[in-house]
Amino acid sequence: MIELGGAQTQPQGGSDLIKDVSEQTFMQDVIEASQEVPVIVDFWAPWCGPCKTLGPMLEDAVKKANGAVKMAKVNVDQAQQIAAQLRIQSIPTVYAFWQGQPVDGFQGAVQQSEITAFVDRLVQQSGGAQGGDGGLAEAVQQADELLEAGNHQDALQVFQAILGEDEKNPAAYGGLVRTLVAMGEVDQAESVLNGAPAEIATSAELEAAHAQIELARQAENAGPVAELEQKVAADPDDHQARYDLALALQAAGRTQEAVDHLLDLFRRDRSWNDEAAKTQLFTIFDALKPNDPIVLNGRRKLTSMIFA
Repeated sequence: MIELGGAQTQPQGGSDLIKDVSEQTFMQDVIEASQEVPVIVDFWAPWCGPCKTLGPMLEDAVKKANGAVKMAKVNVDQAQQIAAQLRIQSIPTVYAFWQGQPVDGFQGAVQQSEITAFVDRLVQQSGGAQGGDGGLAEAVQQADELLEAGNHQDALQVFQAILGEDEKNPAAYGGLVRTLVAMGEVDQAESVLNGAPAEIATSAELEAAHAQIELARQAENAGPVAELEQKVAADPDDHQARYDLALALQAAGRTQEAVDHLLDLFRRDRSWNDEAAKTQLFTIFDALKPNDPIVLNGRRKLTSMIFA
């Protein structure tokens, strides 16, 4: 890695999959684009020797992913504000953005095999991997529909049957945990999650299940909504009361209101309690489906505030 500093030059041209991104286009080409597919951001500079090796290796891996991911190249000499906001202190630094937030990354030059694994992991997390699975994906969809309809026992049986065919199926594992949470069996859900195979432990489906368990635990200790609403109305700058109100609203199933209060808290004091508002927002977003309007709108608003 090389500490930041050095001369500026003009960036090289890009393509649909690989673009040179400026401070003016970062929101569109990274944050908004990552709502559709993951975007790998390569922070580099023309004077950085290791960057000249890493960049082409990243580009090669992105091209081999056949559109499942995109790549944005950010020249830190010409995008110093973005580099400062993301606390880029040395290069090369690589971040992966998905659904508007950084989800993975590394610093320094690495081997091609590590880059390939990085891209593959990102594709898997975003659900972009394709391939024949003997109809298991359709079975997962059926079980999800049963769960959403409140047919918990039937959903449980289908998820268990899928795991009988493929014990490392992240969608089925996550679905099983979510079903147990919906049944109120939070302890059992946590036990199942803790026993997940290591190969899928960091998958998006299990991360979502973990978030749902965390929200369920919070609900057990949530305070009374009406009382907390009165406290916030009496003192809008009572950050703890507003945060507790958001937890209580989430526990009551009023997710949109909870998100609104957390966004308001982040706007008032983003650093309060070690950025607790942002952390809680990410927990809620992770627990919901990526295409849920609450998630899409909430991520967009949060991202706008972060990069304001």
